[in-house]
Amino acid sequence: MNWSAYVGHESQLFGIEEHRLVGGKGDGMRLMEVNNGKGLELTVSPDRNCDIPRLRYKGINMSYFSPCGYVAPAYYDNVGSNWLGSFTAGYLTTCGLQAVGSPCKDEGEELPLHGSIANLPSEHVYWVQEGDELVVCGVTKDETIFGRKLRLNRQIRVSLVENSFRIVDRIENTGDRTEPMEILYHMNMGYPLLDEDSLVEIPAAQVNPRDEHAAEDIANCLKMEQPTPGYQERCYYHVFADEKGLARITQPKLGVGLQIEFDAKELDGFVEWKMMGVRDYVLGLECGNCYPDGRDVMRRIGMLKFLSPGESKTYEVKVTLLDV
Repeated sequence: MNWSAYVGHESQLFGIEEHRLVGGKGDGMRLMEVNNGKGLELTVSPDRNCDIPRLRYKGINMSYFSPCGYVAPAYYDNVGSNWLGSFTAGYLTTCGLQAVGSPCKDEGEELPLHGSIANLPSEHVYWVQEGDELVVCGVTKDETIFGRKLRLNRQIRVSLVENSFRIVDRIENTGDRTEPMEILYHMNMGYPLLDEDSLVEIPAAQVNPRDEHAAEDIANCLKMEQPTPGYQERCYYHVFADEKGLARITQPKLGVGLQIEFDAKELDGFVEWKMMGVRDYVLGLECGNCYPDGRDVMRRIGMLKFLSPGESKTYEVKVTLLDV
């Protein structure tokens, strides 16, 4: 059907609107509200690396939003674990590029929790319609004088024909020395998609607990629980047999779900972060090119990735919203 004669403006059906927040620590932050006209709505945050603070399907919230709320980059503290003070979580927080995971010291460089990329504003942010996709584009520069020069070129490609979107990132080394490069797509499921009745599927060939605490309950790693006071997080590393990385969560009470697909050879460090606390109630389904154990550990075990001067690397993650 040719709908163009029926509407005054295409935003009656789909589109992207740009807003600014007023008040609180998020005051002044730019937000791009994306609607594909088929039930998928997501928010892109240009002032936070074009990450995705909110994801909804048919009006149902799918992601976790932390007690921090929206936090502008000016409040970011890069010392130790102070990153948590600006961890909005949302559907997607990107970790990297110089570090992922535990604070550490690697070859003389002090590295904070999860790196700084999620707290950097993107430049040259715009959106276009390309065929059957709405595409948000942005560039985030993790670059400094006398140091690393890494640049993330991001596209969030939202389908207009199905309820799915793709995150396509090209990371390039714009400097003159070889640099370590880590990235983790910290994707966070929240209530009401997430509760004790949610069904989680991760068809991996092997599951490894991060520590002894996680090992104690590995048999229940995919079983969700009610919010529990004093809950201590558990992390599990899922290893896939081939390049077909996949994770799925469904909520039978609501008839909706979400599926994540990625190349498990390129993004070879998949993490399930299970946090069943009170208000800190979130399930992270996180694909990355490393594990969140600190860059020093990744270097030691041979999992650390590098980019040579002028070299670039592209990663892609597809998210599909499901009716179940």
